[in-house]
Amino acid sequence: MSASGSVVLVDVYGPTMRLMRAFADAGRRVVRVQSTPEVPPSYRPGFDPDAFAINIVHTGDFAALVAAVAEYEPAAVLTAGELGVELADALAEALGLPGNGTALSEARRNKFGQNEALRAAGVPAARQLLVSSAEELELWHEELGGRVVVKPVRSMGNDGVSFCDTPQDSVDAYKALHGHPNTFDIINEGVVAQEYLVGVEYAVDTASCRGHHRITDVWQYTKINVNGVVDRMAGHFTVGPDNPVWSVLGDYARRVLDALGVGYGPAHLEVIVTDDGPRLVEGGFRIAGASVPLYAELAAGESQITWTLDAYLDPDRFVAEHERPYRLVNHVAQAFPTSPVSGVLRSYPGLEAVRRLESFHSVIEHVSPGERLSRTVCNSTEPLIIALAHPRPEVVASDLASVNYLDGPGFYDVEEDTP
Repeated sequence: MSASGSVVLVDVYGPTMRLMRAFADAGRRVVRVQSTPEVPPSYRPGFDPDAFAINIVHTGDFAALVAAVAEYEPAAVLTAGELGVELADALAEALGLPGNGTALSEARRNKFGQNEALRAAGVPAARQLLVSSAEELELWHEELGGRVVVKPVRSMGNDGVSFCDTPQDSVDAYKALHGHPNTFDIINEGVVAQEYLVGVEYAVDTASCRGHHRITDVWQYTKINVNGVVDRMAGHFTVGPDNPVWSVLGDYARRVLDALGVGYGPAHLEVIVTDDGPRLVEGGFRIAGASVPLYAELAAGESQITWTLDAYLDPDRFVAEHERPYRLVNHVAQAFPTSPVSGVLRSYPGLEAVRRLESFHSVIEHVSPGERLSRTVCNSTEPLIIALAHPRPEVVASDLASVNYLDGPGFYDVEEDTP
């Protein structure tokens, strides 16, 4: 790989500006490619096009895009967001640069295709159905029994995800998704139904180079059922290599990455460890959101970002060091409070008590006083993120429980909407 040259990042938006800055701080000129002519609605708040010195908008002419990018003598192309996975793969391949190729690109973006690719490679995967009709889905749910998860084959986060206890619930969820736009303002092209996996859910973040994989951080989710939402993620906390589940998740994650043709770049895998072993919920082949790399560095002095930079800028070092032991310096948790009310926010009265917790580290406000607060039903309506960090895990565990206790109607002072 060239010792100089530009780094091309596809679909950099607010949540992944940290990756862009890291490459710039490493002395590389960063070229931003926007995969859609218009900025998706979910990324418009806070998006500043003037923050990017070089911004190329893809209007549909791929050959013209390749030519425009080539003018900046790129040394690497990778995606910075979910929407740009396939375009980044295609650009890297067309320019002869390291990447994951296009053979399995669609599977890496398609939630149904991911599990089918795993199954084809002999990797355990969830039972699922690519829904072609309401009648087919109703029959499949009846035969499977239990709870079913219905979601778009392409989207991000928990956009459009429904937990369905009856076949009629599944049919209703399918009808609400089919032919309707997702969070990217793109019409859902398909709907997948999957078995509801029972077990503890983890996030496994990775970085890859030349087919070698580094487990950069692992998080265990805490969930609640609230505001009519099943398995709302209330927070997550670090898992270290002293926990036996670390090796189980690491081995499974490497099999997933190999099955999906991942040789380069970051990945964010959501995995549930069931009684039958780990199963992929879904994977995103880009860096993790919610500022997770920032807190991963706080925990261990490394993150997907540090390893991704090495994967593209110093691959020899990546390969030489990717198996060195991982060690937690701090135990870290993020809490995602859940507002039960909506209206104009006056203040967060509960934050004063949170700031006094021994492990309190920081808070990121998505909604500030004077702005409109929505009742939290998904990650895009989260009011804020609270970070905790401490060398002792029991302190973080206690403080995370305290944050969850404090969260509730009294945590928010709002001028509520009229019923």
